[in-house]
Amino acid sequence: MNLRVGIGYDVHRLGTGLPFYLGGVLIPHIKGAIGHSDADVLIHAICDALLGAANMGDIGHHFPDTSDEFKGIDSKILLKKTHELIQSKNYHIVNIDSVVMLEKPKIKGYIDSMQTTLADVLGIDLDAVSVKATTTEGMSFVGKEKGVAAQAVVLIARDEVL
Repeated sequence: MNLRVGIGYDVHRLGTGLPFYLGGVLIPHIKGAIGHSDADVLIHAICDALLGAANMGDIGHHFPDTSDEFKGIDSKILLKKTHELIQSKNYHIVNIDSVVMLEKPKIKGYIDSMQTTLADVLGIDLDAVSVKATTTEGMSFVGKEKGVAAQAVVLIARDEVL
């Protein structure tokens, strides 16, 4: 069995009056992430981790922010397409571990929904998806509530064909 590890990171600025999607879940907040798609930093970090693990580039290569095709797109669609890309190389997801960095809103009450949504989109076991959250204790652009960031690490495997 061929195992690969990938890491992904994404950041988006926050703006007032925009919807705030995180892990495929709409979270009520006065600010939302600014981006070409729905700006779901968690899904984008997971996509980059998956693509990196499979040595397939990054999210910007496959879904460029210069393309009208992806303008305003639901990031769950990008995640599904990313999963299909790694499956085309006979990889499957072993597990995902992720962390979201933001001051507000507090997302503890949404983590179960995010994990369920991500597992459903990917067709993997719920136990294979971990989502955590932290603040930066008032430091940096995250701490000043100017942006949100996410990081993900994935383990993928490919069964060797004999």
